[in-house]
Order: sequence, then C-alpha cells, then structure tokens
Amino acid sequence: MPLTASFAPHLPYLRRYARALTGSQRSGDTYVRAALEALVAGERELATDTTPRVALYHLFHVIWASSTSDSSDPAVMSADAATPDGRLQSLMRSNREALLLTAVEGFSPRETSRILGKSEDEVEREIVEAQQAIDRQLASRVLIIEDESIIALDLENLMTELGHEVVGIAATRDEAVKQARQTKPGLVLADIRLADGSSGIDAVSEILGQFNIPVIFITAYPERLLTGERPEPTYLITKPFLSTTVKATVGQALFFHPMKRRAA
Repeated sequence: MPLTASFAPHLPYLRRYARALTGSQRSGDTYVRAALEALVAGERELATDTTPRVALYHLFHVIWASSTSDSSDPAVMSADAATPDGRLQSLMRSNREALLLTAVEGFSPRETSRILGKSEDEVEREIVEAQQAIDRQLASRVLIIEDESIIALDLENLMTELGHEVVGIAATRDEAVKQARQTKPGLVLADIRLADGSSGIDAVSEILGQFNIPVIFITAYPERLLTGERPEPTYLITKPFLSTTVKATVGQALFFHPMKRRAA
C-alpha cells in the first residue's frame, strides 16, 4: 500500500486534534503540514511497530514537541476559561494532550502512551490532573428548584461533593425567581411540578430572561418538556435518577456553556 494511502484517511481527524490542541485552526494546520513535509522529505519516518493512525499522531507529536514547551505555549498563556476551547487551552500542555487523545480522539491509554512516548501511568496521571483542573474551573453557584425536601437534599449533597456551592433551594416559582435575583446562580437544577402547583418551567423562563446560565431539568414528567411545541431543554434527567447521571450532566452543561462560572 502506498505511504499516503495508509495515513490519508486519518488526516482530517489529525487536523481536528491539532486545532483543539493549539487553540487555532491556522496553528494546528501549520504543525500538521510540518509533520507531513518532514515525512515526504525523508527527514522523519512513520513508526512501523504500530497502526498507521497511532504512527501518524506520534509523528505529529515529535514535530509539535520539538517546537513548543509548556513555559512558552502561546495557547496556554492566552487561554480564556470562559469558553470550552479556552478551558482546554488553560490546561498544562501535557495534560491537554492526554485528555484530548483519549476523550476526543478515542485512543486507549496504551495507544496514547505510544503517541506521546510516555508510560501508561504517566498518561493516566495526566488525564486525572486534566479532569481535576477542569472541575475546579467549573465550580459554580447552584440554585435548586425542587419541592421534595429529600430529593433537594440529595441534589445539594451531590453538588457539594462536586465542589459547587448551593446558594438556594426553592419550592415554588416565586421563591425560585426571588432567590435567583438575590444569589445570581451559575447553574439551575429544576423540577417541573412545584409545591404550590406552580411550574418550574415558568420559573426557569423568567430566570433565563435575566441570566444567561445553563439549566438542567430533573423531573418525573419528561413528556411535559418533550412536546416539540416550545424550545426543548438541552439537559433533561428523568426521576428517579442516578447520581452518576446527574454528575455527568452537570459537568457537560457547565463545560459547554460559554460564560464565567463564578457569578458576582
């Protein structure tokens, strides 16, 4: 098989990875082009003891590592943690590499260690460090709209375990809107049916008229939201819920919402 045929199918994904790694399409493409030019010129070779995809990413990293360092990485220094891309760029370069290769590109820790020229233990440690750093960035002020006290307490405990601050628990629409104005939350967890017969949907609509924040509905009545008649929620958890589901959804909602996490 011709050399180009072996790695050509992987080039679009390498460009995606390079762009995420550097924080810039132009910069990412420059490093990919440099790797290919070195290969064509015979200055570098693809490793033959692994798959073409792993070998291609390894070659890219040889070029990338020879041109940058953690202390002079412009992407890190210019990172804006208000956006998903900025949160990735704010990580140390090594942690960013390990996280992107496994979480985005789908490489196993073993393949990632081969790409980066590190041990699997090093790779796994860097992934954990990256996840912890992102969790710290995402720490938020949480308003819980829930009329069942046991469920509200369960959610409060879950949020506290994740490092968030629960700034209020409301059981009615009016109480929820009032608390939101007073506490300026960065995230809302909301039930639909509230204690006095009021609606969590209406409470959230009023809150979103004043604050640009992510909302997660946690309800036993998902059919009331999935009607197709109004803008449907991005994040919806059905009761009874698993704590792992709530934690994963909270992380997803905060990571992809472009704003500062700590409201003033």
